Amino acid sequence: MSLAAATMVGMAVTMSYILGWANRAFHVDVDSRVEAVIDALPGANCGGCGYVGCSDYAEAVVAGKAPVSKCTVGGDSCAAALAGIMGVEVAQSWPYRPIVHCGAHYDDRLDRAEYHGEKKCSAANLVAGVQGCTYGCLGFGDCERACEFDAIHVIDGLATVDYEKCVGCGACAKACPRNIITMIPFKYERMLAVTCSNKDIGDEVKVVCKVGCIGCRACSRFCSLFHMEENLPAIDYDKYCGDFMEELSKAVQKCPRKGLVLMGKPSPRDQEAVSDKTLPRVIEADFKTTVDDTEWWG
Repeated sequence: MSLAAATMVGMAVTMSYILGWANRAFHVDVDSRVEAVIDALPGANCGGCGYVGCSDYAEAVVAGKAPVSKCTVGGDSCAAALAGIMGVEVAQSWPYRPIVHCGAHYDDRLDRAEYHGEKKCSAANLVAGVQGCTYGCLGFGDCERACEFDAIHVIDGLATVDYEKCVGCGACAKACPRNIITMIPFKYERMLAVTCSNKDIGDEVKVVCKVGCIGCRACSRFCSLFHMEENLPAIDYDKYCGDFMEELSKAVQKCPRKGLVLMGKPSPRDQEAVSDKTLPRVIEADFKTTVDDTEWWG
């Protein structure tokens, strides 16, 4: 008994010594600001900042590898808190929010086929002939399932953003296999956008969609913020400001397909003005299909 007890005590002392030595030998100093930044972040771990999670972003901020304003969930108040911890000034920035570059609900789609495959956009995107427009929203809700904030839903076949709940994490944009959801800087509560991604010529668009852009260039003639890229108008958001509001208003009025729409959170005045109407939905889309990422053999 005495021998066993002495052996156990000896082993305990030895292991304590080894662990103490290892703690000193392999100790890594952690900047106290990292913990402070983590505490100031909302802890959503959504990845909207481009980092794996809040702790990864916090380390990047302290290391000087990331700005303090990249947390889309925390917003301006979070950026100000991080700036205070880091002793820096917050540069002017705007929150990023998603725009869905499609305005076609089920009744607007003129060439649809019954789909019996897996009810996911990523699967349907690989199947030819699901709908006539190969650029439009598929409506199976990959974006809706990816959103942890219940801020996007498929309504009548079209992905629709709830800007009251949206924090700009970008999960919906990453989930869309056609890349028709784009994150843009919201310099105002509501931003004008183009609700179409179809790059085909006008006559071909009319065959498959009632509301698709026909590339008439009316918007670019009335507002210098627009330029045409592959039959689609694109808005220069770097120059977007109040000075162009009159031009933008004319462009909206002249659009024959009503595809230029204000997107975002409406003010009380906006809501009152359209209380008895259904608001339509409105950037240049970075369209692609899953085939673009396919690795071909043979």
